[in-house]
Amino acid sequence: MIVGSANIETLAEDAATIESFGKSEIVFEDVVCFQMTMEMRNQAREAVLPKGLHPTVPATLSMQAWEIGRSPFGEFKMVVCRVGCRSGVRARGYSTRVYTNTQIAVTALKQQFGFSTQLAEIDFRHSFDGTDVKVIFESRVIFEAACLDPEPMSNSDVQYTGTLNLAHTPNGLRLVQLEAHHVASQVERLSSRLLSFDGEAWGNSLLDPYTVVSASLAYETVTFPPVRFVCKPDELAFTGTESV
Repeated sequence: MIVGSANIETLAEDAATIESFGKSEIVFEDVVCFQMTMEMRNQAREAVLPKGLHPTVPATLSMQAWEIGRSPFGEFKMVVCRVGCRSGVRARGYSTRVYTNTQIAVTALKQQFGFSTQLAEIDFRHSFDGTDVKVIFESRVIFEAACLDPEPMSNSDVQYTGTLNLAHTPNGLRLVQLEAHHVASQVERLSSRLLSFDGEAWGNSLLDPYTVVSASLAYETVTFPPVRFVCKPDELAFTGTESV
């Protein structure tokens, strides 16, 4: 059984802090969500995950770009890097780093959800002919994708796995499980190219995606229910899961 081998103390240095778990759902409206899934080099497969998680075979990495029109934190954009994994038997995405374009969102994403978040410039263009995403951090491009030829899909064709964020919580250092509910009004398949990716800026220099598997764009409403479960990062989910 393959499990992660990352040093948890090192991972904890970059972890956000959740002082208390919220009791109400959080709704994002007028959302445009871009998702691109890629295969990545096996050198990062176990090395970037805590040992409480199982890597996927082959190793995968997904980038999600969100443009949120209405939320409790105002209008903002964010881009999330997630490594494909399993927590117990459930497919998950372990987030390594998040960038957003407003300071209010930086604070909220850390304190409400446990995302390791930094401020950056985000260009997110979507139109009838394609989609382009670029993230600029400290004057350098750390992610860029170009997508063409959008094709309509069924609103139920795109699947999103839950996200795991390593964060300091009232229970201690834990993997926080986020189960977003997506309700789409329009979904498109895209033909995509990865133009730039800086692994170190996304949490680990070993992150090295090289082949695009799929890409999609969805117009939707996204609801985050209150966090119900967390997991110990150094223990498998079968024994390390706790309710909150």
